[in-house]
Amino acid sequence: MEEAQEQSSIIKGSEAKEMMSPGIFQGDLQSDAPCLRQYTWWLQVAVYTILTLAGQTVGVLLGRLYFDKGGNSEWMATLVQNIGFPVLLPFLLSSPSKTRNQETGIVRPSFVVLASTYTFLGLCLAGESLLYSLGLKYLPVSTFSLINASQLAFNALFAYFLNSQKLTPFIINSLVLLTLSSVVLVIQDDSEDSNKTSNNKYKAGVICTIAASALYSFMLSATQLIIQKILKKETFRLIIDLTIYKSLVATVAITIGIFVSGEWKSLKSEMEEFKLGKVSYIMTLLWTAVSWQVFDLGCNGLIFKVSSLFSNVISVVGLPVAPVLAVVFFHDKVTGAKVLSLLLALWGFISYVYQQYLDDMKAKADRNSTSNEVVEASPVGIK
Repeated sequence: MEEAQEQSSIIKGSEAKEMMSPGIFQGDLQSDAPCLRQYTWWLQVAVYTILTLAGQTVGVLLGRLYFDKGGNSEWMATLVQNIGFPVLLPFLLSSPSKTRNQETGIVRPSFVVLASTYTFLGLCLAGESLLYSLGLKYLPVSTFSLINASQLAFNALFAYFLNSQKLTPFIINSLVLLTLSSVVLVIQDDSEDSNKTSNNKYKAGVICTIAASALYSFMLSATQLIIQKILKKETFRLIIDLTIYKSLVATVAITIGIFVSGEWKSLKSEMEEFKLGKVSYIMTLLWTAVSWQVFDLGCNGLIFKVSSLFSNVISVVGLPVAPVLAVVFFHDKVTGAKVLSLLLALWGFISYVYQQYLDDMKAKADRNSTSNEVVEASPVGIK
């Protein structure tokens, strides 16, 4: 009887030691680590989303203000979209240069490859900025913003070919609706909008805005591809480098365009004739430059953390904000075509978000299934 009690106490003692072993607590800590990383990830995505929405809305409104109050230089409006990159230099200096790639032994791309990459993205950015400036000059803010919804359709198309993005029925439905939202504005009766601009300029503005949306979408997908295949970094320093260097290339290209076109000669008179005064002229350009850098930083961050398509979705989410504020500040007219276009754009966005919701639920189910399999296979669970 005493021997049985001793054996029982020995077995219980060994089970207690096993349950109190460091491996068990280490497993608990490791199980908490993914949750912490997930919360951190969501926080970073939220910050980049706010930067994207705020920068886009302020940039569009100030760009329209520039043209409404006497600004007439397409090249200047293009330049301020990219020249604000020096505000990011403190982040470049404060960010550590050592990356996870150096720790894992991944070879850093050569200077020629990096220079070619940033030059390519910078030239795309310069072309897209010029097309956007022309569209914003000839179109009301509400019309301009709604046409930009077409960029999500373009982005999904490029993401399918460049980033292996799957096109589900809900995403295809989203693309069709967002495309229709732009078509409605192209074929609308533009007699009300042509009070300030001619019919030809209005149509040119629509075409330029659609072309800018296509080029911008291509640039987002190309950026994601470059990050995955060439840069291969996983640091905040990558986002800063990407934003600064491509803006630098775009600034140089646009500055050359200003001098070649001869518009630099009229900039002084433009500032003197600005309806709000010289100080307001400078402040409008200054804060336009800052807002677009904030937008670009947010977009690159979303591409890095999620995908190019998600980054574009966030941009489309902010599109209804600018038209609403434009009605208040610029007294844009709300036509039936614009309301229909807005509803189609929102419907398309909801369709896309629903697909993201389905994907997220599926991913969670897969993670739970994998976690349950691991627990069942664990020696601790064996009695």
